[in-house]
Amino acid sequence: MELILWRHAEAEDSFPDAGRKLTAKGLDQAQRMSDWLKSKLPENTLVIASPARHAQQTAMALRSDFVTNNEIGPGASVKSILTAADWSDAKGAVVIVGHQPTLGEVASDLIPDIPPGLSVKKGSVWWIKCQEKENIIEPVLHIVIYAEML
Repeated sequence: MELILWRHAEAEDSFPDAGRKLTAKGLDQAQRMSDWLKSKLPENTLVIASPARHAQQTAMALRSDFVTNNEIGPGASVKSILTAADWSDAKGAVVIVGHQPTLGEVASDLIPDIPPGLSVKKGSVWWIKCQEKENIIEPVLHIVIYAEML
């Protein structure tokens, strides 16, 4: 399994949080990252997005046929993210378009070398792959990339 954690791109500062839309910078971040992802993601990758407007807009930059999951919205738990992604039973790749601090908590939970309290930058991708080592499946951090790097 490959789990790609994609934090939503930059959004407006307004309330309610769920209705915030991407800024012009956020739209650019989402487009640059989606262009990069399209060239790297395996076929049949499942994309799951938070119901928040800014997460939906971020996912839409990648694909229109993503799945909205209310359980991974702002304030979601690590367990909710991992359940939505069917960690580690899913075959193939799953992209989760979500929020901080939960995405950082997921990365820290799966990869013990990542310290707790990690802040995942807006618009960035943290790509985690499962690797088999001595008949044990373990998550390995494959790529961290920020939209500004593209």
